[in-house]
Amino acid sequence: MEVKFKIATSSDVESIVNLCNFVFEEKTSLEYAKKIFEETKDNPNDIYLIGQMQDQVVAHAKITIIKTMYEDMNTYAILNHVCVHPQFRRHNIATKMLDEVTKICKKNNCKTIELWSMNFRKAAHACYQHYGFIKKNAGFFFKTI
Repeated sequence: MEVKFKIATSSDVESIVNLCNFVFEEKTSLEYAKKIFEETKDNPNDIYLIGQMQDQVVAHAKITIIKTMYEDMNTYAILNHVCVHPQFRRHNIATKMLDEVTKICKKNNCKTIELWSMNFRKAAHACYQHYGFIKKNAGFFFKTI
């Protein structure tokens, strides 16, 4: 299966929202997504990567580049909303997408790539570990404000 990866543009937002709403059972509105995309599209540290097959968005990853003044942390990336449409899984699309993510992160001088994934996404966790991600013994903390 031939998948082509590119940085998303405004015209891709609806397809991204539809994919992520389906995969993650979310309810993000198109209006909200378009608003945030427009606010962040010129920030080189906010990158929406998509994988397309025949003009259909079948894969997505949001990359956030974080530059710090701390030598040990240096510059790193956080991934979220990493997904492949269920109909297109088991064809190495996630691996190819992580290859593209790694290229982007290296280009941005990232020292590490981190991601968080919901506990129920066991197959995704296996993919990440197969790719070389190490599950850290750390907690993900959350507070609504």
